[in-house]
Amino acid sequence: MKKATVVLVITLFVATFFGVAGAGSARDYISIVGSSTVYPFATVVAEQFGKSTSFKTPKIESTGSGGGLKLFCAGVGVEHPDITNASRRIKQSEYEQCAANGVKEIVEVKIGYDGIVMANSKTVAPLKLTRKEIFLALAKEVPDPSGGQKVIPNPYKTWKEINPALPAKSIEVLGPPPTSGTRDAFTELAMEEGANHFAWIKALGKTDSKKYKAIAHSVREDGAYVEAGENDNLIVQKLEANPNAVGIFGFSFLDQNTDKIQGAYVDGVQPTFELIADGQYPLSRPLFFYVKKAHVGVIPGIREYLAEFTSDKAWGEDGYLAEKGMIPMPTEERTKYHSDIMNLQILMSLN
Repeated sequence: MKKATVVLVITLFVATFFGVAGAGSARDYISIVGSSTVYPFATVVAEQFGKSTSFKTPKIESTGSGGGLKLFCAGVGVEHPDITNASRRIKQSEYEQCAANGVKEIVEVKIGYDGIVMANSKTVAPLKLTRKEIFLALAKEVPDPSGGQKVIPNPYKTWKEINPALPAKSIEVLGPPPTSGTRDAFTELAMEEGANHFAWIKALGKTDSKKYKAIAHSVREDGAYVEAGENDNLIVQKLEANPNAVGIFGFSFLDQNTDKIQGAYVDGVQPTFELIADGQYPLSRPLFFYVKKAHVGVIPGIREYLAEFTSDKAWGEDGYLAEKGMIPMPTEERTKYHSDIMNLQILMSLN
C-alpha cells in the first residue's frame, strides 16, 4: 500500500471517529462523567495522573451514575465521554442501550467498596435505626398500622411515631435523586430489606414483582424526603445548618467530615472503615467505572490513567484512595481486576 493511501485511510478513520468536525477537533484530555460517590476518588487519581505524567489532567463531571451511563452510552466519538463512574453496576437496559448506539466494547473496572450512610449533625445524638424503621420512615406507602395485608400513604411525621425509642423529631431526610447510583443501592440495601421484614410484602417478590417493587422501592414525595441533587458536599453543609435533618451519601463524605457529622447505626452497626471492609455494615456496595475501548489509543492517556487508578499506591490497602475513605478490595481481587483492566478485558454480559 502506498504511503499516500495509508495516510488517506488513517485520515478517514480519524475523521469518522471524531465526526464531521474532522480530526482537528480531537480531544487531548480524558473526559469522565458519572457517580458523585466515585467523583472524589476519580478526582484525586486524575490530579495525581496530571502531576506525574505528560498528559493533561482528565476533566470530570459529577452527573450521577444513571446520568453518566446515559451520556457514556450515547455513542462513540469525541463528543461522548471516555469513562463513566458508577456507584452501582451497569444495568442490562443500559448495557443494551450502549450496544444499540455503537458502544459495543466496554471495559468494567471494579475499584473497591463503599458504605451508604445516614448521617446527622454531631450537635445531637446519633440515630440508631433498623432497616425496617428506615423503610417505614421513607417509603411512599407503608403497611397499614391497623393491620391487614394492605398499604396506605405514609402517615409517619416523626421518628418517634415509628419507634418510641427514637427522637420526637420530624422526619427530614436529604438524599440523592433517582439518577444516582447511591439512590439505587439505598433502595435495594435499605428500603427493600426493610420491606422484607413484613412477610406478606416479601412474598410479593415471588408472586407479583411489579407490586413488590412499587412498595419496596418507592420513596415518599410529601416533603419528608428531599432530593438534594448530586452535590454531597451541599448535603453536609445542610446537616450542619439543620441538626434535625438526616443526609444520605457515601461513606467517604462522612469520613472527610467527622468533625461536623456522624453516621447512624444501622441494625446496630456503625458505618466505620473497618466494619464496611469486613462486611458487617449492612449498607455496603461495590464501586465501578466503565471505559469505552474504542477510545483507548485515540484519546491520549487512557491506558496510563487506568494504570494509575489500579496501582497499589492508589487503590491498595495503604493507598491514597483508602485515605480518602474508599474501602480497598482484597489483594486477590485487586490482582485479578488489574490484569483484566490492563488487558482491556471486554464485559461480555452481566451474568
